[in-house]
Amino acid sequence: MIKALIFDFGNVFISLNEAYTLNYIKHFESSEHFNDIIETNLSYEKGLISTDAFLDAYKTYFPDQSKEDIIFKWNSILGDFPKHKLDFLKDLKENTNYKLILLSNTNELHMDWIKKHIPFYKDFKNCFDAFYLSYKIHRRKPDKAIFNFVLNKDQLKAEECLFIDDNKDNIRSANYLNIHTWHLNSKKDDVCNLFNVKSNLF
Repeated sequence: MIKALIFDFGNVFISLNEAYTLNYIKHFESSEHFNDIIETNLSYEKGLISTDAFLDAYKTYFPDQSKEDIIFKWNSILGDFPKHKLDFLKDLKENTNYKLILLSNTNELHMDWIKKHIPFYKDFKNCFDAFYLSYKIHRRKPDKAIFNFVLNKDQLKAEECLFIDDNKDNIRSANYLNIHTWHLNSKKDDVCNLFNVKSNLF
């Protein structure tokens, strides 16, 4: 029996600009600092370096860009947050007994943007019993350690959890630990249809 619903954030609730992402990656790949950039990104997402250190590193990779330009481009991946998805969460919170958990790979700059541009962010956060951001807990998906962290922290059994994410690698790690999963396709799936898509679990 499912007792906990573990949700990703990007492309599950808030939309991500995929066209921008592809251009962003191409921009990285053309840089002589590609490996260092990837390492910097991973460290920042795990909260192992500060925002200032992250921006300083990017200034060395792309010296022709100002910090303001870097922040703008970094946050351009973030899109809209359809209100009906918040309504879905509120209904879950008010009318079900599932433990609701957010588990997101993210960083301080993205969260600052979200808090500023998503007017109902506080309502969104308050829907969750646990709210885990990679840069706060110093772990990130798809590392199995982050899933074990959640299971242990919230005293959950893997087989009693359903994890919803748009990333195959993240889904694969959760499956390895016997967590039920829904690999959500952001182009055609809506998280609000959860109980129809995964009806076999409920």
